[in-house]
Amino acid sequence: MPYVSFNPSTNQIIQTHTSWDSRRLAQALEKTHGAQQAWAQIAFAQRAEVLRDVAIHLRVHRDQYAALITQEMGKLLREARAEVEKCAGGCDYYAQHAEDFLRAEPVESDAGKSYIAYYPLGVVLAVMPWNFPFWQVFRAAAPALMAGNAVVLKHASNVAQCALALETIFRESGLPESLFTTLMIEADQVADVIASPHVHAVTLTGSEAAGRKVAACAGQHLKKCVLELGGSDPFIVLHDADVEFTANMAVASRFLNCGQSCIAAKRFIVVPQIADAFVQEFKTKVEALKLGDPTQEATQIGPMARLDLRESLHQQVTDSIAQGAVALTGCSASDRDGFFYQPSILDHVTAKTRAYHEELFGPVAMVIRATSEADVLRIANETRFGLGSSIWSKDVARAEALAAHIQAGCTFINGIVKSDPRLPFGGVKASGFGRELSYHGIHEFVNAKTVWIRQVRASSR
Repeated sequence: MPYVSFNPSTNQIIQTHTSWDSRRLAQALEKTHGAQQAWAQIAFAQRAEVLRDVAIHLRVHRDQYAALITQEMGKLLREARAEVEKCAGGCDYYAQHAEDFLRAEPVESDAGKSYIAYYPLGVVLAVMPWNFPFWQVFRAAAPALMAGNAVVLKHASNVAQCALALETIFRESGLPESLFTTLMIEADQVADVIASPHVHAVTLTGSEAAGRKVAACAGQHLKKCVLELGGSDPFIVLHDADVEFTANMAVASRFLNCGQSCIAAKRFIVVPQIADAFVQEFKTKVEALKLGDPTQEATQIGPMARLDLRESLHQQVTDSIAQGAVALTGCSASDRDGFFYQPSILDHVTAKTRAYHEELFGPVAMVIRATSEADVLRIANETRFGLGSSIWSKDVARAEALAAHIQAGCTFINGIVKSDPRLPFGGVKASGFGRELSYHGIHEFVNAKTVWIRQVRASSR
């Protein structure tokens, strides 16, 4: 089957690409394995020089790559530019810190000398999604490459042009041939890649269903894996939150990237003292969002990435309304050409509705009205997901105490949940396991090897 790229703003086909057969895939994996063997011998300083050149390349060609992202998956152009910049920053971060993160650690033991040394695992398979087609790849690839690994990429089929551009970026920036390879394969070929003796680990960002399949396959073949899956992040509004500021942050957190983000705020959990005021302010600001062409600077909401995603989202919305949720605003597709959906709010969402239990991956916010602050914590944790979370309150100490009991990979207090190269990123429960970014991320795909030494004196003769 071919890869087909659509323009989400127009529903027009941009380009098609032919998928690889098993022979071409096997040849690519063998070449990447060979390239990794040589790369593992390269000094950190030389690897860092290549990563810095990648960062320079990204910044020089930022507008070109941003336009490609916008064309292929519908991201607002200014958001796409920011994504490319973030990739460059991630490369710079690991170029600067990787050697320190992987420096051998001396350990006191019964040996004359003992230490932990960190060596690359080999070839890492990255199975990546379409919603951040550059950043998701770079946040896995930059640390993996700096650790001495190679990377093979299976990208989402609707962002094939981005996938090929990523390989070009690394090659033109001086990375040795085949050390980063885009595999133009179908989803059902991923199992063959994981099974290959040339592949040693896998990292996936994607749906819960995809994560379960990849984890099962990796387990069968005893390959290390890291999973960053879905989320239904709670956005907790306490009684003393600044209503206008919090509503502004709520809009930004929910509707960035047209709501198509694992760490976007999805469940707006409000206490009764502030619920009506917050919801009214939130509604006013959501209704003011400008839907339109993602290439225009004035646009605030672009299209969803695919038609099937829009249809699935709308089914979740209509089911939830039938089950008792209130359509406060939007809750319908736009009549524009392309895959547009109105920025929407579902109010009075309860445990009887689909929305309460599922991730809404698009421009729909759900408001859940808690009965008390204690009830807030129950609702926040009453989900199978555990990726991000945020708390909004003027009483930071109170919010921090509450944060300790939220089951999630991170809690941001008075700030929007985001990924940052300096901070570990990942989830718990059905949101996956393992961590990306920070020193935790680079340690995921290395062999922590114990070296134990006893000095033996030469015998005299």
